[in-house]
Amino acid sequence: MDHKRKQDEHSDLFAGFSTAYKSFATEAIHVGQEPEQWKSMAVVPPISLSTTFKQLTPGNHAGYEYSRSGNPTRNCLETAVAALDGAKYCIAVASGLAATVTITHLLKSGDGIVCMDDVYGGTNRYFQRIATEGGLEVSFADFTKKELLKAALKANTKLVWIETPTNPTMKVVDIKACSELVHEYNKDIVVVVDNTFMSAYFQRPLALGADICMYSATKYMNGHSDVVMGLASMNRDDLYERLKFLQNALGCVPSPFDCFLCNRGLKTLHLRMERHFKNAMAAAKFLEADPRVERVVFPGLASHPQHEVMKKQCTGCPGMITFYIKGKLEHASAFLSNLKLFAIAESLGGYESLAEHPTQRQSEMNGACSGRRTESLRRPELRTSQILNDQHFVPMFSALKMEIKLLANNFSFAKYKSCSLWIICTISKLELF
Repeated sequence: MDHKRKQDEHSDLFAGFSTAYKSFATEAIHVGQEPEQWKSMAVVPPISLSTTFKQLTPGNHAGYEYSRSGNPTRNCLETAVAALDGAKYCIAVASGLAATVTITHLLKSGDGIVCMDDVYGGTNRYFQRIATEGGLEVSFADFTKKELLKAALKANTKLVWIETPTNPTMKVVDIKACSELVHEYNKDIVVVVDNTFMSAYFQRPLALGADICMYSATKYMNGHSDVVMGLASMNRDDLYERLKFLQNALGCVPSPFDCFLCNRGLKTLHLRMERHFKNAMAAAKFLEADPRVERVVFPGLASHPQHEVMKKQCTGCPGMITFYIKGKLEHASAFLSNLKLFAIAESLGGYESLAEHPTQRQSEMNGACSGRRTESLRRPELRTSQILNDQHFVPMFSALKMEIKLLANNFSFAKYKSCSLWIICTISKLELF
């Protein structure tokens, strides 16, 4: 992170954040894609669909023997992601949750996991309902308060799971401070950072002291809402050897075609993430200025409680916004149902505009394990993700403003308590504001 971001229309937007990672775009386009590795000298790595590979003599193969244990197309992707994460190694698996499961298999019965108190619902569900059945001890703490993390560490703690920004409340965790605290307590504890919301372009957890950086590549890393995949990067040889074994032994590998698609998505990651940030900042400011919106939670705003942490450890912000409208849960549901430019759908990180009420969805997904979310479930919440549309940004949000005004005619928001709505807005065009 030792060079200045190109001075363009984004320069004011990125002021105060860490400088961009050197040669990121070049590495995203070229690392792992070298034509010399193919006899055909193909510039774009081919999709290797073969499930098995010829051995010159018994046991003497040319690097690949069976596609689950190793595949040329998957290797291109893993090599590229490792470079973008500043890592020595990367493994690709079938989904973000598959990455979580694979990493958790580093532990044995009786070991402890300390997890950030606000995480993706699928992570929460797996830790509370599956990992515990396997004999693992799981506890949760708010890592934005280091004293709570320290108090949660025990003699049997083997894994600390950080998600930042968190899903859905957008808390930002100081990765460096937490990693130092954990490793000072016990250097053998593995610190994992779920970097899904940030992508490799905006945050490098390994450089901040984490041991493993993982993703649901389904989101920003792929960026086109057409791949389900997980990734995990690391520098430690012992972790890679174990996780590489588990990748093969558990069998949760992605298809070569999905690897090809995700590899393609990396080529525009830097462009997409900068546009996400610009659009999200514009949307967040628009919402923050509207009297019908009680609160906007976006790490790029100075009003965010961990805004300074975000600027210190990140090169920008993702396109996720949580905001609270004034009203009740049913009003948020009506708001969502009346949106014209946003589809009510799960996920994020693609090029489409989405909106959802995440705490309600995650409560339904987690069932009995959602007790920690009861408070937020009473507050309708809107999540937005800003990305890439062919439509202009101003008309889009003018339409959103009209929708807010129309709904205001039907609901007297002022007489209700806050109602949170989580919108995922996705917009693309280079001349937006």
